[in-house]
Amino acid sequence: MSEQDQDNPRRDFLRKSLTLIPVVTVASTGLGGSILMATPEPAQAAQAESTVSDKAYEPSYFTAEEWAFINAAVARLIPADTQGPGALEAGAPEYIDRQMNTPYASGALWFMQGPFNADAAPEMGWQSKLVPKEIYRLGIAATDAWSKAFNGKAFAAQDSATRDDMLRRLEAGGSEVAAHFTAVPPKMFFNLLLQNTKEGFFCDPIHGGNKDMVGWTMIGFPGARADFMDWVERNEQYPFPAVSIRGERA
Repeated sequence: MSEQDQDNPRRDFLRKSLTLIPVVTVASTGLGGSILMATPEPAQAAQAESTVSDKAYEPSYFTAEEWAFINAAVARLIPADTQGPGALEAGAPEYIDRQMNTPYASGALWFMQGPFNADAAPEMGWQSKLVPKEIYRLGIAATDAWSKAFNGKAFAAQDSATRDDMLRRLEAGGSEVAAHFTAVPPKMFFNLLLQNTKEGFFCDPIHGGNKDMVGWTMIGFPGARADFMDWVERNEQYPFPAVSIRGERA
C-alpha cells in the first residue's frame, strides 16, 4: 500500500469525526477529549500581520528538541497530500505551543486533587495529577529516549514509516512501549497530542492554527459567517469561502 493510500483514510476519518472536535475552543473537559482555551494573538501582532507572517514562529514553551518532535509528529498525524496541506502546514505546532501558556495547560481551571481514576467517564473531568504541559514535556522526552534506544536517532530524525509505526505503538500503549514511559502513560500522551493536533487543524486562525483556513476549506466549513443558517437545510454545497473571526477569507 502506498503512503498516499495510507494517508487518505486519515483525512476521511477527520471529515467523519469533525463533530467531535470544537472549532472555537473554550475550556477542558477530560483526558481524552480536551477543549482548549482561546489564545488570540496580541493586538500588535494582528495589526502587523503583513510583516510578521513572513517570519518563522518561535516557540515560547517548547525547547528546540521538543519543537522538532511536535513538528515531526503532527506532520504524520494529519499529513499533507493531494487533498491539501496537513497539520504542519496549517500551523498546528504553533497552536499547541500557544496553548501551553494558558490556564488550560497548567490545569488552573480544574479540580486537581485526587483520587484520580483513568477509567472514569469523560464527564468526570481530568483524571491525572499531570497537567497538559507536563504530559508534553515528559512524553516527548520518553518518546525520544525510546527512539534513540531503537537506532540512536531522535523521533524527529526518523523516516516517515518509522514515525508512523512509533505513533501507532504509542496509541496502543502496549507493555513494550510502556517500559520506556515511567513518568507518563504513552497512551495518555498520544491522546493529548492527537486531540491538540486536530484542534490546531480545525480551530479559528486567531488561535494560531488552521492557517489560511485550510482545514475548513477541506471539509467545506463556512467558518464565522453570520448568514450560514440560511443554508443548513438546503442539502447543497455552500458556495462561499470560509471566513475567520477576524473577517479574513479563505
